[in-house]
Amino acid sequence: MAGLTLDAGALIAFERGDRKVVAIVARALAQGMKLGVPAGVVAQVWRNGRRQARLARLLGSRVVEVEVLDDARARAAGQLCGVSRTSDVIDASVVLCARARDQGVLTSDPDDLRRLDAGLRTVLV
Repeated sequence: MAGLTLDAGALIAFERGDRKVVAIVARALAQGMKLGVPAGVVAQVWRNGRRQARLARLLGSRVVEVEVLDDARARAAGQLCGVSRTSDVIDASVVLCARARDQGVLTSDPDDLRRLDAGLRTVLV
């Protein structure tokens, strides 16, 4: 596995200082792994940068790549939702980010993601 893609549940847990999530992220970074975060996930969790210092540091670090939601990715996420008969385009963008980077997903909701990709590697937070 080349790294981890983080979903909203993982970012929220990290921001709150959840020991398990902080340890998983630290271990991934110690092993030289990259972390991917789709831009839509950032939008789901970002509320007040002054009060989210821990999250801001993580997102601003060199090991985190925030993947833009451009036209091509938006269409791919929409198409994945159509094929899987789901409606959450942000979950679809998480799956697509993980696939493109050959990453597992750090998530609090693996069932929703597996509806989009049954073979997705997940790590439960």
